[in-house]
Amino acid sequence: MGNYGNRVQFEVYQTMPNPAADRLPVVFEEWEARAREVLEDGPYYYVAGGAGGERTIASNLQAFGRWKLVPRMLRNVEERDLSIELFGVKQEFPLLLAPVGVQSIIHEDGEIATAKACAAIGVPFITSSASSVPMEQIAAAMGEAPRWFQLYWSKDEEITASFLKRAEASGHSAIVVTLDTPMMAWREYDLKNVYLPFLIGEGVGNYLSDPAFCAKLEKSPQEDPQAAIMYWTQIFGNAGLTWENLAFLRAHTELPILLKGILHPEDARLAIEHGVDGIIVSNHGGRQVDGSISALEALPLVCEAVDGRIPVLMDSGIRRGSDVIKAMALGAQAVLIGRPAMYGLAVAGEQGVKEVLRNMIADLDITLALTGEKSVQDLERSLLFEAGEK
Repeated sequence: MGNYGNRVQFEVYQTMPNPAADRLPVVFEEWEARAREVLEDGPYYYVAGGAGGERTIASNLQAFGRWKLVPRMLRNVEERDLSIELFGVKQEFPLLLAPVGVQSIIHEDGEIATAKACAAIGVPFITSSASSVPMEQIAAAMGEAPRWFQLYWSKDEEITASFLKRAEASGHSAIVVTLDTPMMAWREYDLKNVYLPFLIGEGVGNYLSDPAFCAKLEKSPQEDPQAAIMYWTQIFGNAGLTWENLAFLRAHTELPILLKGILHPEDARLAIEHGVDGIIVSNHGGRQVDGSISALEALPLVCEAVDGRIPVLMDSGIRRGSDVIKAMALGAQAVLIGRPAMYGLAVAGEQGVKEVLRNMIADLDITLALTGEKSVQDLERSLLFEAGEK
């Protein structure tokens, strides 16, 4: 990609003689503040909030501060390479859009806007089971652009199998199984605001359009939407799953299967024993377990257990280019972006998501060069100094 960051940087500076009065933010905190201005309490805290006292959200961010970059000099970083390869497919950048459901509460264009932005930038989009519109509509909006599908494993096996079949048919090239949400966490702000968007028909687009789901209803979702939503409450999530159940997924899809929510190294070993194709180290952005280990703290432990046998990705706490570098230096092969893109969506729809992703990639590219590195694939632990090391 050469010098992506320099190009974006100078595009901004070239507007110096006549900067647009209404131009979009560059600073992450300003995106978040603007999103707070445009969203009501329910939607805002559904995105920004976390479990319990939100200590895991704080821990995710603080963990990046414990690792310091140690730049090297005179290394010829004129041309940089941000590309990676996952499951035999080359990606221009080491970023993916994290699976975020219910995007219609953030912006009227919801997932369609975000998916189009990802397609335009070249960042793979991960469609959520809880998307507001059916996965097929998202696929149609993206054309041939890369996309994965995130599975919330239903209590109803026929619905789970149907989702897998639909994901393959609509051109999704991997399955991301979120393990850390067999039920909703105790989220104090959502409870305070009495806000669960699924109960008003938001975020159930894949279910209301699913033949296996609809077959269980006495009347179609159009005829009796409330009955359909109440059935969704009965079958969403599955707290009875064990490692042995992974064989069901393999029997119903030939796509690569990644497990999202792995934090313990022993779980990483079990994932490999049960034949999964990849791991995403994640604590759901602090939305599930209050006081959990941060994703970045867990990352090197999981990578040590995996020992290069399958790809390890990471999310939870990525805000800037330097965060991406730290995660990759600790062993992640790519990272997932969540809240920053959603704040961009809230502020300016598709264009907001584009600018958030573009700016993060530019920041990554420039920071990579300034650390003395020219390829994200070459990032190693030696680039980092951990606070407290001697």
